[in-house]
Amino acid sequence: MNTTQHISHTTDISNSAPFVELHHSFSSRTTAISPSIERLMKFTRFFMGRCGTAEEDEDAIEIALHEALANAVVHGNKENPHKQVYVDCRCSLDGEVLITVRDEGEGFDSSSVPDPTDPERRLLTHGRGIHIIRTLLDEVSFDENGTVVRMRKRMKRR
Repeated sequence: MNTTQHISHTTDISNSAPFVELHHSFSSRTTAISPSIERLMKFTRFFMGRCGTAEEDEDAIEIALHEALANAVVHGNKENPHKQVYVDCRCSLDGEVLITVRDEGEGFDSSSVPDPTDPERRLLTHGRGIHIIRTLLDEVSFDENGTVVRMRKRMKRR
């Protein structure tokens, strides 16, 4: 598996809390999704655990991250192993987690994704990922024609 990562620590002027960041990328193979999630969640749990955050928030981040990475690999990059998925994960000492996932696909219009809670769509076996991400996290936005998803979770204290 071809992956790269970089960890940095800094204090951003616009964000008063110090934070640590992990930059990670991997080739668009479905087999690379789970190892990438494990690496990203290990990073997140280590730093957020020091802040005393609630475990259910960590679970929400893990589920949302899985959905976002699967969407990037399968729908964005069409499982093309020559394309990369890029993930930036920022954990602030004030309990905020920011995750950005970028793919090299053509993008999509997130507002045109059908609502999976509509009665005629409830029994379908696909089409719930974006809904799940939006339900679990505090803020979700799609930028750059849908090739970038930005996700934010403000962790609760234990």
